[in-house]
Amino acid sequence: MLGKRVLITNRGEIAIRIAKALNELGLVSVGLWTDNEPEAAHLEYCQEWVHLPGNTNRDTYLNVPKIMEIIKANKIEAVHPGYGFLSENGEFAKTLKAAGVIFIGPNPEAIAAMGDKAISKQWAQKAGVPVVPGSVGEVPTAEEALKLCQSIGYPVLLKAVAGGGGKGMRPCYSDADVKINFEAVQREALSSFGNAGLLVEKYVKDPHHIEVQILADKKGNVYHLFERECSIQRRHQKIIEEAPSPFIGTDTKLRTEICETAVKLAKAVGYDSAGTVEFIMGDDRKFYFLEMNTRIQVEHPITEEITGIDLLANMVKSAFGQPLDFKSQDDIKLHGHAIECRICAEDPITMLPAPGKIAGFETTFPQGIRFDHCLYPKFTITPDFDPMVGKLIARGFDRAVAVRKVRAALDGLLLDGLKTNIPLLKVILDEESFKAGHYTTHYIAGVKPQEKVAMAEDARTLMVRVASVEMGQV
Repeated sequence: MLGKRVLITNRGEIAIRIAKALNELGLVSVGLWTDNEPEAAHLEYCQEWVHLPGNTNRDTYLNVPKIMEIIKANKIEAVHPGYGFLSENGEFAKTLKAAGVIFIGPNPEAIAAMGDKAISKQWAQKAGVPVVPGSVGEVPTAEEALKLCQSIGYPVLLKAVAGGGGKGMRPCYSDADVKINFEAVQREALSSFGNAGLLVEKYVKDPHHIEVQILADKKGNVYHLFERECSIQRRHQKIIEEAPSPFIGTDTKLRTEICETAVKLAKAVGYDSAGTVEFIMGDDRKFYFLEMNTRIQVEHPITEEITGIDLLANMVKSAFGQPLDFKSQDDIKLHGHAIECRICAEDPITMLPAPGKIAGFETTFPQGIRFDHCLYPKFTITPDFDPMVGKLIARGFDRAVAVRKVRAALDGLLLDGLKTNIPLLKVILDEESFKAGHYTTHYIAGVKPQEKVAMAEDARTLMVRVASVEMGQV
């Protein structure tokens, strides 16, 4: 494995994280730069740089023919896709395999089995994994959807069979809602994922979004690295994650059950890399399979913090057929608690993307803070990429310590000249129900922390106005 040339087909903080893992393992990290981002931060960590011409994602990171040309011209022996872009593209994995290039991710068959929500649900049922009541496969028409909704009862969720990130999902509480939303969700799914197929599922009330990290080798061994709670979301997209789940808490029986269920599903599809099995859990503590992400997750650092296991390094080792860093499930222990806050270039009140340029960037963090990011002064965040620019991670002896440390870290993060969600994250971390660990995926809609941010911004604007008057500037 030493000296193998590995191309990173990604950018931003995840490309930096991958490069660090490759360099540590003695591999040659090869980064890409585009016309849209000629001074990308991740290049500093890569041993070699290659130009990927183009100004859009379609012309660059999603352009398989161009990437294959680069692979051939630069004698690339393996590819790490990170997350997003081509990370869950089974055809890309097949193309690499046919060219004799290692895909640092699961085999194409596992991607195909888990990449389509309808097919993955069928696999889950075959494996004896509980699934949310609803359609087994794609529902082609609104009329068929109505019949199914009436049989399983409202509320229901219309959900795209492909993709993720909260797109192509809409709850319905009546026949009228289904009639209004069915074609709208189809259009959104087609626009976002190139697939208009929809599922109809029972909408679980007051749900918790809980996912299990798994890691597998090429010899049929599958391990779990415990669970994460990802219920603090806006527009079905996560902004705060923690491990282990405060909802599961000290219920070791439930923790073992959900983690072993994830392993069972991964074994059923012949999984052989890092991946995440996502579940939805109601207040009755019953859980149902939601989907599987056949890639590394944004929130993987909190699992690394509570287990001490380097997921990226082990993902690479698995791809090359090397032994993992541990020999059995018993070697994987849970220590303390970790929390991750996603730092996004977005308005903290509307929670909509807010592109801009960083005028100043400073950090004064407490001891032990991890900040995975791609930032530097004068770095410009454009609408071309996801607004997430970094991840602030804190580990503590217990949850209270982790919350305190990450909250202090937010105070020590200065990003001047740019709107970010930092004020929103601070309000959430200070809010009593969050501090108590009592929240669901409806937290943002129910607690409305953005309203407190708005009040604070109004007060700040007033103080600036008063100061200007006193100084005779107005």
